[in-house]
Amino acid sequence: MHYILAFLQAVPVQNADIAVLFEKAAISLLVGALVGLERERAQEDHERLFAGIRTFPLIGLLGFLSALVGSVFGPWLTGGITAGFIALIVVSYYLEARKGAHGATSEVAAMIVFVLGILIHLELYAIAIASSVILTLFLSLKNPLQRLVSHVSEEDIYATLKFAIITAIVLPVLPDQTLGPLDVLNPRQVWYMVVLIAGISFSGYVLVKVFGSRKGLSLTGMMGGLVSSTAVTLSFSQKSREAPELGKTFASAIVLACTIMYPRILIEIAVVNRSLLAFMWPMILILTASGVAASLLLLFGRRTQTTTDVDLKNPFELMSAIKFGLVFALIIFVSKAAQEYLGSGGVYLAAGLAGLTDVDAITLSMANLAKESLSEATAATAILIAVVVNTIVKASIAYTLGAATLRKFTLPGFGLVLVTGCALIAWMLL
Repeated sequence: MHYILAFLQAVPVQNADIAVLFEKAAISLLVGALVGLERERAQEDHERLFAGIRTFPLIGLLGFLSALVGSVFGPWLTGGITAGFIALIVVSYYLEARKGAHGATSEVAAMIVFVLGILIHLELYAIAIASSVILTLFLSLKNPLQRLVSHVSEEDIYATLKFAIITAIVLPVLPDQTLGPLDVLNPRQVWYMVVLIAGISFSGYVLVKVFGSRKGLSLTGMMGGLVSSTAVTLSFSQKSREAPELGKTFASAIVLACTIMYPRILIEIAVVNRSLLAFMWPMILILTASGVAASLLLLFGRRTQTTTDVDLKNPFELMSAIKFGLVFALIIFVSKAAQEYLGSGGVYLAAGLAGLTDVDAITLSMANLAKESLSEATAATAILIAVVVNTIVKASIAYTLGAATLRKFTLPGFGLVLVTGCALIAWMLL
C-alpha cells in the first residue's frame, strides 16, 4: 500500500483526474475483452491459443499501465515493459512452433492490443477503439478470407496487381487540369472515376468469390449486381433455358441484380457531388423500393434455395478499366457539347444513348457537370433517363435470351420498375 500511495503522489494530476485514469484503464480492459472474446471462441477443444477472454483484457491494461508509469518515471520504463512483453510473445511463439503450430495470429493480435492500451493513455480513443473493432473483424473473418483465397485465380492476382501498378504510377503524373475543346476533360479526374467504379465493382466481385452460389440465386444476383447487372442478366437468362421450371426464381434474381444498380448510383454521386446526392436520394430510394418490391413479389411462395454460378470478370482487369475511362471521357465530352449546342434536350438525348450500354459513366458525367455548368434538376433527370433506358435493355436481354417462363415473370417485374422510373422523369419534367 505504501508503494501505491507513493506512486499516486508522484502522478502529476489532481484528484479529479484520478477518475480519468480509471476510465482509461476500463477502456483498455474493454478493448482487450473485445478481441479476447473472439479469440476465446476461435479456440478448438484440442487447441489452446496464446491468449483468450481473460488474458487479452490484461494485455490492454498492461499497455495502458506501461504508458502511465512511463509518463511518471520516464519513457525508458515503458520501453522496458514493452521489450519484456515482446520477449514473452517470442518465447510463447517459439514453444508453440516446437509443437507444430505455425500461426502467429494471436501473438500479433496481443501486441496490437498492448499498443492500443498505450494509445488509450495518450487519449487517442477514436483510433484505439476503431482499431480494436477492425482487428476483431479481421480475426473473425478467417473462414471467409480462406474461402476467398481458395477461389482467387492467378489471373485475378495479375489483373489486380496491374491495375494497382498503373494507378500508382500513372495517376500522380496525370495533369490535374481540364484539357481539349469545351474545357471539360480532366485526365486525373477521369482516372479517379475509373478507380471509383472498379473499387465498387470489386467489392461485389469479392462477395461473389467468398460466398459463391451457396446462398441462393437471389443473394448471388444481388452480389453480382454490384459488379455487373448486365452480366447477371445475361448469365441467368441463358441458364433459365436449362431449367425453365425455375423461371420465376431467375426473374426475381435478375430484377434484384438490376435494382442494386440504384444504390450503386447513390454511392457514385455521394463521392463526386454531395449536393446532387441531397437532391436525388429520395428518387433513387423510390426506384430501389420498387425494384425490391418487384423481386420479393416474384420470389413470394418459393421456398427452395436454388443455386447457380454467375460468370463475372475481375473489375480490375486493365483493359476493362481503360475502356471505361475512354467511355467516361467520351460521354462527359458529348454531354457537355450537347448542353452547349442543344440545351437540356441534348443532355437528355446523350443520357438515353449512354444508357444503352452503361449507367456508371453517365452518372459520373452528370455528377461532375452538375458541379459546374449543369443544373441539378437536369443532371438528375438525365440520370433517371439513363436508368430507364438501361433497364429496358436488360428487360430485352431477358426476353430475348431467356426461357418462356422467364419472360412471363421478368416483364411484370421490370414493368413495375419502369413505370416508377417514367413517373419520376415525368415529375421532373413538369
